[in-house]
Amino acid sequence: MEELLKPASIIRKPKPDPELELVATSVIQHHSNSNIETSSTTTTNPKLGPPTSPEDALSALKSQPDYDTLMTILRFLSHHKPQNSSFPTIKLPSPLTAQLVQVLVSDVVPNYWTLLLESVHDAKNSGLKLLLYCLSSVTGVNAILVRLRALIQDAKADGGDKGKKIEISMTLGILVDLLNRLLHGDGWLSEAWQVATSREDGPARVRPRVQEILTAFGSGRMVSLAAEAEAIVKGNGTGKDVEGSWVADSLQYIQWLGRNIVAFLESEAAAKDTKFASDVFGKGLRLGHADALTKQLLSSLVLQKGADPKKFGMLLDGLPQTEQRKVLFSVLKFFSSDYLNRLGRCEGDNSKALVSAVAGALSFIVNGMSSGRKHLVEWLTSSSAAGVGEEVGIRRAVLAVVAQEKEDICTVVEKSINQFGDQLYIKHSPMLQQEAHAQVLLISAGYVHRKVAVKLAMLLRSGVWMNTISNRLKASNLRARFIGMIVGEALSALVDKEDKRLNFHMEETDQEEGQWYKGLTKVMDDTGPLDPLSQPLSQTTPKKPFKTSKPAQKPTAPISGSKPLIIEELSDEGEDDDIIPYAKPDSDPEDSDDDPTLIRRDKPKAPVYIRDLIKYLRDTDSYDRQKLALETAPTLIRRKAGYGTELSEHAEELGSLLVGLHDRYDLENFNELRAQGMIALIIAKPEMMGPWFARTFFEGDYSINQRASVLVVLGLAARELAGLETSDYASAAAFPSKKLPEKVEQLYLTQPSTTAAAKLPSPSSLKPLPPNALDTIATSLTNDFLAPLAARAADAATGPDILKLSTFTSRLRDKAKQKTTSRPRVRSIPNTTASLLSHYFFSPLVARFQAALHSAPARGSSIRGQRASLLWHPQLLALYLQTLALVVHAAGPSTLSLPAMTADLWRLLLSTRVRACAVGDLAVTRAVLFGFMALLDVNEERMRDVCGELGREVVEAQEWVAGVFDGLRGGDEGGEEEEVKMLAAGVLVRLREGIERWQSNSSRNNMGNSQSTPAAAPAPVAAAPAANSQAENKPKPCCVCKEEKAKRDDCMLFSTASDPQKDCQSTIEAYRACMAGYGFKV
Repeated sequence: MEELLKPASIIRKPKPDPELELVATSVIQHHSNSNIETSSTTTTNPKLGPPTSPEDALSALKSQPDYDTLMTILRFLSHHKPQNSSFPTIKLPSPLTAQLVQVLVSDVVPNYWTLLLESVHDAKNSGLKLLLYCLSSVTGVNAILVRLRALIQDAKADGGDKGKKIEISMTLGILVDLLNRLLHGDGWLSEAWQVATSREDGPARVRPRVQEILTAFGSGRMVSLAAEAEAIVKGNGTGKDVEGSWVADSLQYIQWLGRNIVAFLESEAAAKDTKFASDVFGKGLRLGHADALTKQLLSSLVLQKGADPKKFGMLLDGLPQTEQRKVLFSVLKFFSSDYLNRLGRCEGDNSKALVSAVAGALSFIVNGMSSGRKHLVEWLTSSSAAGVGEEVGIRRAVLAVVAQEKEDICTVVEKSINQFGDQLYIKHSPMLQQEAHAQVLLISAGYVHRKVAVKLAMLLRSGVWMNTISNRLKASNLRARFIGMIVGEALSALVDKEDKRLNFHMEETDQEEGQWYKGLTKVMDDTGPLDPLSQPLSQTTPKKPFKTSKPAQKPTAPISGSKPLIIEELSDEGEDDDIIPYAKPDSDPEDSDDDPTLIRRDKPKAPVYIRDLIKYLRDTDSYDRQKLALETAPTLIRRKAGYGTELSEHAEELGSLLVGLHDRYDLENFNELRAQGMIALIIAKPEMMGPWFARTFFEGDYSINQRASVLVVLGLAARELAGLETSDYASAAAFPSKKLPEKVEQLYLTQPSTTAAAKLPSPSSLKPLPPNALDTIATSLTNDFLAPLAARAADAATGPDILKLSTFTSRLRDKAKQKTTSRPRVRSIPNTTASLLSHYFFSPLVARFQAALHSAPARGSSIRGQRASLLWHPQLLALYLQTLALVVHAAGPSTLSLPAMTADLWRLLLSTRVRACAVGDLAVTRAVLFGFMALLDVNEERMRDVCGELGREVVEAQEWVAGVFDGLRGGDEGGEEEEVKMLAAGVLVRLREGIERWQSNSSRNNMGNSQSTPAAAPAPVAAAPAANSQAENKPKPCCVCKEEKAKRDDCMLFSTASDPQKDCQSTIEAYRACMAGYGFKV
């Protein structure tokens, strides 16, 4: 008896609200009255028998039947009739079917839903399953959506009693739950298409039925109505039944739609109407998750074992040309990011097999398309494609597919040569894009040479090729000239004989990078099996960056053993005097509790391996592990930088964890510790993680704050690499094994106080990174930039120079000397560091920004377009421009690629969209002015070259800065607008000074040229001492005689005579005369 009386559950009710209790009482009374009325009617009417026709079933449903009668009606409607009958099935659309479904949705479902849910496990043909079968048609789905829309409008209507709104909310929850259960399964599209085409009707009657299916499942109406209904239900506090509704989640709905498309293509219906699947796919691409839908279909139809990849090509072939192009490019992006980017330069053992597998998958796809190869050729040769920012593996795979047709690969070579030598392309395209197209040209030229060698020889004898090399050699960008020389030497080696091959005899072209580029002409990939694509990706080799030339280290002198040993006798009298015993603590925090069961003895220890650190970061449910991981990450990463390959193998995984980490426990200094971990990762592996963080900023699925943290980390890491900043974690990461014992160390220390200073700081004692670190650095650099201008203005305001006292100037000089001596010493920047910042920090950021400018607009059709739109957020854009300026400033004036960096950043600052975003936004305006300030600061000694190379851009910048200065009011001391106006004034003054200096030098050069005739005869020897006496005003021969030198080089390069010296004698003499006119010997 006790077991029978034992309660099944205990429910604790909260304190009743009088108002809600009154509403609930009225609702219950209303339902009870209606139930009394229905019961009276049902008792008076005789019990209805089983229906014999659909009309009888409709009338029975309208007469409010009991549960048993309802089950009888549902069983009758679920039976199939012969096809020639007037009502073969309830799933076939007809006027009678619409009435039956409408009564089921509006009357039966709200009243009997609870009873139907209870009988779901009773029998095979339960009431719920019979109801779902009767509604499992396009007509049933549309009826539910119409009912949802009507109830949503009633819920939004103003007024009405609270009880009615609660009743509407409960009905909405029931309908959303019904929709979730109704759409369960992957065979919906196949069944709906078979029902629509089951009868032998003409196309005029079948086409509207198919179009109704497309409208119901591809318009997005279902997701929007379900999400709106779910919000209303949760807002009224009755949302227990709709929690986690997958129909209201657009991503889950897209995945369900993708599974249905795959099921349709694998069924027999696909052979009859493939265009239907393509239409559904095209509708799904516009619902906001195009990349996710494409990836799901690609995985199921191509990468899965036993799949037929041609079906994916047939699916794409039914799309319009523009959507075919977008989807195919998205497929290339998927293969590159998920498989081929990990291979780096494709030098590993399994690289060729993986590239061949991707090529095989692409070959299957384009073979099922009528214009697939045309899209691949367009991807390779378009100015904004070719996988900019991706590794060479995806270009190798695409060229392996294109090379199957001779005409296509020859077209690629011709278009690549024309584009590679275009002057506007060389001047304005990002260097990352030019490198990608250079790789395409080299690989495709190798294929053409092996297939049609005569064709390549004819192309390299044409005038287009001559102009290409000439334009490359005349380029002002050092990197552009370097790529041009490599391509020229590599293609000449394919066609010309050994004694006539083009060779520039440059050291850079024979180094590792140059040899790798030249080796691309020998690359030959085939379309292989798809088995490597199903293997785990962790076995791929990490990419290996190019080695930069470093100065040779001096060998350390060996320790000679011939010297006599010096033995020093130490007294041990005071050895124990300096030992101070620890005081006994008053209380131990771990043992403060009297209850031994509450003492934690399983506290995690600090990780000592990168794999342990990754485990700690992944364990988001443990507070202690998250805190330990964040505190240990900066020192551990720096410590592992030069020891083994553990950090290299897990660097990208660790970076993605740090960027996407969320503060679930409100940890102290969370953002600062996370940023220090990312900085340590960049400092440890700059060649690998610099481009990776740049790619993450543009292509990662992260929030605005997380993207901003990536920019801050790149800027601070660049300054630390350049030696402008010193992190406390650098000394804390030193191995204790490299430190002498304290007593032995005292023998080598001159001052005893130095021992305490030399102790390594613990991570807990290190200062956190301030949240506005970049702003602080930018403000400091701005003050340093404006200080000389302010001093010069104050000096000019005191009167003429002749009236000034010498003591005043000497006092200023003494103050300046004190200021310079008090500043901390900055270590010199090696050339390797400058090239590192240019190639692995600046170039990826600028190149990917240029690629984002050409991305599709964010209209829900492309996630890439949506990510590109985030870049124009004022906070992100200002921080991005600040980061670029800091990287250029950190590289310094000694950077060899400073002209290229200056040109790229200058044009980016003057781009139309950047200036449009700066209108009315002081943050973006300040960032643009700060960018100009950094460029003027690092190019202070070469403003003459800047004005000569970027004359139009300099004048345009001056006009824009002048407009900004005139448009700002100023006047509020210490305000943001006043600071921006001061910065604009400083930039404007420096720009005008540079332009005036260039104009004066140009006029002086023109006057010198008009007085002398260097072309007729060399200048007298007496001109050389005069030029040497004025070294600061002497023009550089590379700026004055550049055109004569270019004519000489072009003549000798393309001369077909046996002796080019005699053939080009006139151009050689003109160049020598020009150089000799300025006192230079040639």
